This record gives sequence, C-alpha cells and structure tokens, in this order.
Amino acid sequence: MQTARPTNSQTPIARDFQNVVDDAHELLKTVQTEGEGKINEVRSRVQESIDSARVKLSDVGTQVTERAKVAATTTDEYVRANPWQAVGVGALAGAVLGFLIARR
Repeated sequence: MQTARPTNSQTPIARDFQNVVDDAHELLKTVQTEGEGKINEVRSRVQESIDSARVKLSDVGTQVTERAKVAATTTDEYVRANPWQAVGVGALAGAVLGFLIARR
C-alpha cells in the first residue's frame, strides 16, 4: 500500500522524491512480510527511483548554473553601460538594508 501521491502542482523533482519515499516505505513493509524475491524486486524499484531523482536533480543544477551565468552577463553589461545608475542603485540598496538592520 502506497501513501497518497503528490498533486500536479508539485515539481517533477518533488514527485520523484515522494516516489522514492513511497518505495522505501513499501520496501520496509515487504521486508517484514515477504520473502527474498519480493525484496529484490522492491529494492530494484527503489534504486531506479533514486537514479531517476539524481538525474533530474543534476539537470536542474545545470539549468540553474546556466541561468545564473546569463543573469551575471546581463548585469555586467548593464553596469558597464550605465555605471552611475548602478552606483546609485547600489547606494540605495545599501541605505535600505542599513535602515532595516538598524530597526531591529
């Protein structure tokens, strides 16, 4: 018996990790009630779920890295094109941050 599946609003990675947890629960239940053959079957399903989650997590890490590089390049281009505006924004952000810290 598996636990409730996640809703469609969750990310694919969250669903994969939920599947890993569900498979691990099933493995524990199987260990208590079934023989060695069933254990190996469930164990292989758990391993497949873990491998799938690993691959998807790696893909997400690659996407995040690529997006961060694009953001850094865009920011660099903007600052080089508008240095005084960048200094003003930095000073304003520093003042707001200082004000918020001083309030605590």
